Amino acid sequence: MTLGVSFLISGCGNKSEDEHKNHQEESSAKQETSHEGHENHLPNGDIQELTASMEELPGFLDKQPDEIAAIYAEVPKYKDLLESMPCFCGCGESAGHKDNYDCFVSENKEDGKMVWDDHGTKCGTCLEIAAISMSASADGKTPVEIRKMIDEKYKEGFAEPTPTPMPAS
Repeated sequence: MTLGVSFLISGCGNKSEDEHKNHQEESSAKQETSHEGHENHLPNGDIQELTASMEELPGFLDKQPDEIAAIYAEVPKYKDLLESMPCFCGCGESAGHKDNYDCFVSENKEDGKMVWDDHGTKCGTCLEIAAISMSASADGKTPVEIRKMIDEKYKEGFAEPTPTPMPAS
């Protein structure tokens, strides 16, 4: 599997204060106009959407670039891996995320339904960590090798990582 990451923008944890304020204002305006019962708008501006299964992608991806939708489509297949990868965008503090998987999926329901999170659509750091991790796994790297690679790549210049335990070896 080859996932391009060159299209990714800078991480959401690196936004200026004005950009962050504008994003919050836009999110509040969207929250007031949304009528769809399967969407949930969180206080941090993220949108969560319920779908029938992992094969049904959320509607919030309809206006996103194909590369972002492709990453979202692969994320559920790499659930265990991405739950062992931290995110370095600041979402641990701002959104309560525990790992990189949380940037894309809020909940896997027992009946197969998925609650997707749009946080990853707005954050280059989240997208890049997922794309690198999934690609490295497809290339045969172990979760421990991938985690060490991610920790090294994002150790400086990024927000505090999510509180993600190391994968079992």
